[in-house]
Amino acid sequence: MTKQDRDLTALIGSRICHDLISPLGAIGNGVELLQLSGMGDSPEMALIAESVTNANLRIRFFRVAFGAAADGQSLSEKEIRAVLAPGVDGRKININWQPAGDLPRAEVKLAFLALQCFESAMPWGGHLTVSRAGGRWQMSAQGERLNINPDLWALLSAGNPDVEVPPAQVHFALVRPELQRQDRSATVRTADHSIDLTF
Repeated sequence: MTKQDRDLTALIGSRICHDLISPLGAIGNGVELLQLSGMGDSPEMALIAESVTNANLRIRFFRVAFGAAADGQSLSEKEIRAVLAPGVDGRKININWQPAGDLPRAEVKLAFLALQCFESAMPWGGHLTVSRAGGRWQMSAQGERLNINPDLWALLSAGNPDVEVPPAQVHFALVRPELQRQDRSATVRTADHSIDLTF
């Protein structure tokens, strides 16, 4: 398998996000102009503005999680925190992102893919702490109610072609191949009110 074949999914993700960012930016600019002209004070316009902001946040997140991450690329702490900041994107998890400074884009990609797994398991909210020490990542989540699918979480540490992954849960199927690309392995521990992942 060539590097181009191996990264085809990520290249497709990058292309889709790239093509969507420009029209979303144009819509956002149009909304701002309407607001400046005095035509943007209606509840309908507020809903459109909120939806555009939400879409931009999700596209920026998806660009990191599903996009290509070339060797040597990095992401600044400011950019990471901007993407993860609480906003109108509907995220119910409180994220305590502890890694400081610029980080390798490939590692952040892996962390963002894993973060989506936590989001799937925590539809009612909760708290997630993300830390990094010595190149190893630790993600620890707590929530009063968790929706843990053991078969999907098992995919992070061991492949299983018999597990059918629905489109809304595709991130579970993408974590292990990315771990392998980075010569990493994952350990997952789940309990009634907590999930711990290290890689």
